[in-house]
Amino acid sequence: MVAVVGTLLGAGTTHLFQRRETERSHALAREEKLRQERIDAYCAYAGALLEYRRVLVHRWFVLHEGDELCGEDTPELREEQYKARRAAHEAMFRAQMVSDDAGVVELAEQLMADVTELHSVETRRSLTELRARTRQEIRDFVSLVAGRLR
Repeated sequence: MVAVVGTLLGAGTTHLFQRRETERSHALAREEKLRQERIDAYCAYAGALLEYRRVLVHRWFVLHEGDELCGEDTPELREEQYKARRAAHEAMFRAQMVSDDAGVVELAEQLMADVTELHSVETRRSLTELRARTRQEIRDFVSLVAGRLR
């Protein structure tokens, strides 16, 4: 009788430990998958912002300086701007969906607003200042999320 109870007790204990270990393994796998998804989403967002920013700056020079090297404001250039903005918004939404940090979500929104502001600046000085600020803000975003992914 003692042997049977001991065997059952041992089997039950082993089962509990195995179950806990399995649950912990699954939780770790889920956390790592989410971490990888965040890395992908944040990288995609930073890249999309850089492209959107590049297109806006190019179009600004076309509109305000009439630089022969830049070309003219064509429907294709406007379409490129719309596509870059759409891609940046999609990347922002994806980054926000995988983030559980309100600060990252808010910063992503602010970054988009600041980069979009490049479209409406009037002077070269304002453009230069905003370009420098948005470049640094994108770097700050990357540093912030990289620090939180470790």
